Amino acid sequence: MLVCATTLIRIVFAATTGLGVDESYMVTAGRVLCLGYFDHPPASWWLSRGAAHLFGTESPVVVRLPFILLFAVSQVLVWRIGCFVADNRAGLWAAVALNLSPVFGVTTGSWVLPDGPLDAALLGAALCLLHALPADDRRFGWWAGTGLCAGLALFSKYTAILPIGGAFLYLLTGRTHRYWFGRWQPYAAAGLAALIFSPVLIWNATHGWASFAFQGDRAVGWRFHPLAALTTLGGEALFVLPWIWAPMMVLFVGGFRWRAPWTHRLLVFLAAPPIFGFALISAWSSQRILFHWAAPGYLMLFPLLGEAIAHRLDRPGVRRLIAATAALVIAAMAVISLQIQFDFLGGSLARAMGKDPTAEGLDWTSVRDDLRAQGLLPPGAVAASVSWRDAGKLGYALGPDVTMLCLSRDSRQFGVADAVSAFAGRDVLVLLPDPVGHSLDEAKRWFSSVEILPGTSIRLNGRVLRTVAVLRGHGLQPPSP
Repeated sequence: MLVCATTLIRIVFAATTGLGVDESYMVTAGRVLCLGYFDHPPASWWLSRGAAHLFGTESPVVVRLPFILLFAVSQVLVWRIGCFVADNRAGLWAAVALNLSPVFGVTTGSWVLPDGPLDAALLGAALCLLHALPADDRRFGWWAGTGLCAGLALFSKYTAILPIGGAFLYLLTGRTHRYWFGRWQPYAAAGLAALIFSPVLIWNATHGWASFAFQGDRAVGWRFHPLAALTTLGGEALFVLPWIWAPMMVLFVGGFRWRAPWTHRLLVFLAAPPIFGFALISAWSSQRILFHWAAPGYLMLFPLLGEAIAHRLDRPGVRRLIAATAALVIAAMAVISLQIQFDFLGGSLARAMGKDPTAEGLDWTSVRDDLRAQGLLPPGAVAASVSWRDAGKLGYALGPDVTMLCLSRDSRQFGVADAVSAFAGRDVLVLLPDPVGHSLDEAKRWFSSVEILPGTSIRLNGRVLRTVAVLRGHGLQPPSP
């Protein structure tokens, strides 16, 4: 009942909101299938592209559907792990808490992001490992499941290596199951995971290790930020919800005790590398560490939280807090959907926040409609923007019949899917949201000449959210590599 009800809510939410910036980018740049992609491994790109191909449309609910269904699988897996660690009640409340945490229940559970397949695969690997470790026989079944799911997790997002490393540390530091180092099953499971991940290695080897270099660069830096680790943990607490995060961390610390059950210790060892790792990296990284990157660590703590909730349900405050959190999350989702559909808040968000976030959750179809009315989108049209973020939103709105280029050295997957050099000498329609002097100059340097056309705008129910300059670039001239 829980899985069915929450899945229905997510389908409605997905159908009534547009794709976000990252989602639009993944759908647009992912129209060209590859063994690997600049930002992440292929799983999420293939899922959204496969859904669009199967249903013949790129509507938000269709490209999000695989991720919604995978979160339903994640709920079942969290429940099963909770049952293994404690009992059925613990499993149920672990699944409830997973739904209530916005970083999982809203973003991972609804959006086109690598975290959807990552979380389902990591939970599958954890459940298989829980069954494999205490087994007395030497059969390979549960170890094969562990390797399969670990490989799928790596095939979804590179950060899967952190919980996998936590499993290795658990075996290395604990006496209970260290004997598995002397058996062949764990090594065969690791080999299976590597085999599943091998297409990503092949793609990187043939593309200058671009994806590894891009992600690895985020851990590089020469400045020390002593308070950054605390800031990162605080941001993660907000994403998880502070009243969920705080008891999680108490259970996390308690799970390291030698007297803790081995199941609890395994889960906290799986959780530790993402939680500690990104907090430490933020202390020296020259780039911003996003708070949701550590989410796989907190994911492993939900079975422990479910057990704690089950033991405290007789306290009125616990039930009230759960009900209030559910109401808060559903209300927030409803406000977002209603705003995208009806713009009932008008310009109040822009006045309160300085920038209206409505445009990020809205599909920019008004731009497409205006350009079609002006006859600027003939068959085989080529469009471009100077930012990968804007190129994603614009490319998704214009549709799969328009080739979208990114005129920037930071073009991400656009530079792989449709390299600018392949369109040298072509005339290109250039779209610049919120045009300023430097963006116009940046666009002009890519062409032998530029013609300024009537502009358009991103609109919701007649209200202009952002203006868009429209240029026709003649004779595309890609810069030297």
